[in-house]
Amino acid sequence: MLFRKLEKKVADSLKNSDKILILTGARQIGKSFLIRHVGKKLFKNFIEINLVEDSAGNRLFGKVKTTQDFYLTLASLAGTSFGTRDDTLIFLEEILQYAELLTLLKFLREEGRFRYVASGSLLGITLKKSTSIPLGSIEIVKMYQPDFEEFLIANSIDSTVIEYLRECLITERTPISSIHERLLDLFKNTCWSEECLTQLMNS
Repeated sequence: MLFRKLEKKVADSLKNSDKILILTGARQIGKSFLIRHVGKKLFKNFIEINLVEDSAGNRLFGKVKTTQDFYLTLASLAGTSFGTRDDTLIFLEEILQYAELLTLLKFLREEGRFRYVASGSLLGITLKKSTSIPLGSIEIVKMYQPDFEEFLIANSIDSTVIEYLRECLITERTPISSIHERLLDLFKNTCWSEECLTQLMNS
């Protein structure tokens, strides 16, 4: 998997925070990949609900009004893949397909049956339009496309080289020409289309 600096933050939040993490950001930048990667490492039971697919299909979660409705709908899809709050993570992918579920997160958190994480691509717009978002119950973390350091790590550039470049930047020194040329060639020859980013995320 492509190294992302945000991995530690996501892991710490999932294991130690009392709030529900919502990872937001543009589409196709690796939000779901990162949540799956961390969630499956930390929890015995990882249950993913794709709300985009649900909204295009039977709209089961579109009918959820209470926590009891939620648990029953979840059980109908996940079967017996449940444990306790300590070993079960529920991932609500693209939660903004049903914005009303954001309000329900407060009550799911209070009942504490499981741990939850969600992703959402247009959360900023929803927050501006709604007054019922339980901000005290959620932690919003914004994810961006890979930065230059993550780009270098993905292309097997050693940490000593990255630290050297950082020092050059801080002290306003020109890097060694051979290193500079190597990085320029790497940058020019690397594809950063959505397709290539997805391939890197899965590698």
